[in-house]
Amino acid sequence: MTLLDHLREQREEIVDIAANHGAFNVRVFGSVARGEETLDSDIDFLVSYDPQAVTPWFPGGLLMDLQDLLGRKIDILTDYGISELIQERVLAEAKPL
Repeated sequence: MTLLDHLREQREEIVDIAANHGAFNVRVFGSVARGEETLDSDIDFLVSYDPQAVTPWFPGGLLMDLQDLLGRKIDILTDYGISELIQERVLAEAKPL
């Protein structure tokens, strides 16, 4: 079973945590999405958010809560925060949970 499969098994918890921080449309990109992760790989999440609904600690609080749940280093990008240099690649490989 891949790490992406494990994440999908925990989808409800991940989505609930994201919602508590004002985020939604949680997707995975990077090595996990490509099936190339190693034991040391972090998990790259791409999320959408409502600027009126996020907590004052967004995205740091979301990152910490997901790290606590998943026991791995987490990186978070937002739809609004993707650099144009990597936007096409990130959006192409992003997979929904």
